[in-house]
Amino acid sequence: MSARQAEEEPAAAVHPPLPRLLSAAFYGTCSFLIVLVNKTVLTTYRFPSPVVLGIGQMATTILILYVSKLNKIIHFPDFDKSIPVKLFPLPLLYVGNHVSGLSSTSKLSLPMFTVLRKFTIPLTLLLEIIILGKRYSLSIMISVFAIILGAFIAAGSDLSFSLEGYIYVLLNDIFTAANGVYTKQKMDPKELGKYGVLFYNAFFMLIPTMFISFSTGDLQQARDFKHWTNFLFLFHFFLSCFLGFLLMYSTVLCSHYNSALTTTVVGAIKNISIAYIGMLVGGDYIFSTLNFIGLNICMAGGLRYSFLTLRENNKPKQPADEENICLHSKS
Repeated sequence: MSARQAEEEPAAAVHPPLPRLLSAAFYGTCSFLIVLVNKTVLTTYRFPSPVVLGIGQMATTILILYVSKLNKIIHFPDFDKSIPVKLFPLPLLYVGNHVSGLSSTSKLSLPMFTVLRKFTIPLTLLLEIIILGKRYSLSIMISVFAIILGAFIAAGSDLSFSLEGYIYVLLNDIFTAANGVYTKQKMDPKELGKYGVLFYNAFFMLIPTMFISFSTGDLQQARDFKHWTNFLFLFHFFLSCFLGFLLMYSTVLCSHYNSALTTTVVGAIKNISIAYIGMLVGGDYIFSTLNFIGLNICMAGGLRYSFLTLRENNKPKQPADEENICLHSKS
């Protein structure tokens, strides 16, 4: 296993800097926009069903990818019996990530939602070490835990505490970390590839999610929602569905060119930016000195991580080659 990982590390490093930076910027932009749009749909318009909104995002993903495949714009393998085995446990992590993320958005103020999402970072770091066998320098680990320290300080002074919201967002952290790491592991171009992972993830979980939504009365509440004739609500709802597809695609793309941890840290930096904006325009931020200090510590840790990652990517390849030799000899 370690010998195979040693062989794969140089392959991951051959991606030039521009695709790495562009894929990270694309992911950060999509992630930034969808939080704002989801917040509008679920809070401003008081749409009662985060699950139904997630179903809309899954259906949009399936439709766009299938039409693209029919028109030979993209390619992914046709369905066969081996695909569920190849994907597991991604579909379960995918729907858990979707539902918990949308639910937590509606239960917490925007700044506190973004702060508590930082706990995805150490979880991703831990899972990459356990599942992918990755190794990180002490400097990067210190940067990661600076982000967590800032999150603790900010969350400790939260004046709008919601136990239900905290539970949802911490579950979302777990699902996001596991989903990112397993996506990195599963999107082998010789098997499903990134488009196959996206399509079959959404495909396998659409009907079970609809069944859950129907059995819990969620679908009924969404059907009776009073703003279905409101053009602005419909615009935001369908924009959220389209951005859901873009977010899933950009996440896979960023994980392909970078690591799952880098994708998570990009999301964290984006979330801190949203927190700053939420102080001015969100209307639900309650200022406190400790909260503001915690947010700034988070941002400093995130920027430090970005600097260290870019510096390590620009180092000569010789140290990496020596490490690979050591890994080969150990295995």
